[in-house]
Amino acid sequence: MRHLAYVLGGLTGASAAGYFAVYLHRWEWQRALISGTLLLAVEVMLVCAVLLNRIARLERRLAESETRTDDVLRRLEQTRRGGPDAPRRFRWLELPGTDGTRDSYVFVPVLMATGAVLSGVAWVVQRVAAATGGPGAERRLARRLARLTAPPGGIPAGATLEERAAVPPSRPLRTAAVGAACALGVLLTGLLVGGLASATQTRPQARPASAATTVVFRVEVRGGSARTEGARERLAARELWESCRRATSVSNDHAALAWLDGDVWAGTVRPALTGHDLMRLRGCLNDATANRARAEVLGGGQAGRPPGGGAGR
Repeated sequence: MRHLAYVLGGLTGASAAGYFAVYLHRWEWQRALISGTLLLAVEVMLVCAVLLNRIARLERRLAESETRTDDVLRRLEQTRRGGPDAPRRFRWLELPGTDGTRDSYVFVPVLMATGAVLSGVAWVVQRVAAATGGPGAERRLARRLARLTAPPGGIPAGATLEERAAVPPSRPLRTAAVGAACALGVLLTGLLVGGLASATQTRPQARPASAATTVVFRVEVRGGSARTEGARERLAARELWESCRRATSVSNDHAALAWLDGDVWAGTVRPALTGHDLMRLRGCLNDATANRARAEVLGGGQAGRPPGGGAGR
């Protein structure tokens, strides 16, 4: 399920990035902003999903490590406290003498004479140990010894630790497949970046052999009454045309607007625009809004024959 979510998120992000580049290329800024916002949201979602997955994995690994560390720490504490199987110290003190009595009385004068000195030394050692050691030292030791414990889940029946490889065996086919996938990804990324740059790069273009460029568009105004509908459409068409005629890379001093029929208008620019400027003009008209009005481009192209002769298109 997690991998399916990653795939869907990646496809959504790729689609948003593609539309973002297309809308920028078409000079449609509002739609480009929407696509860019969607792309940013998908990227943040994917990053958060990956981080949460990594954090969950780290928490599981820390929990397993802490469990093994606590097990080793319990064993260390059992060894320190002593148990039924723990080795006894100074067993020779507990052995009876030849006459059935214990020979510990020999050490009583020595212990009495040196008791104060030993107590002082023990007090100093205890203070130094309390200042430099403690539970933290044992936990660090247990954490280091946890690497020597049995693997999680125990050992299968009939198997021994010697049969388990200390280092996982190498997988040359898997390594080769990962390398090939990385190389293919780098190649596809380079081709995609190169194609996108070639498609969106603005290059100088020669003027077409035409007298003018014509763009036909429909104006739609939301709201208002039927009595003022015609005036509102004329005002909106004029406002949209005047704001978008300046979206080209050249100044359009001669850009007339004419009403054709109903809500359909035609804008004519002289001299003729290049293909890139025509695309910018169409994109601006499709994307612009003015006074609750929007335009829909119905068509456009070159018209007429240039002064002095020449083939028109």
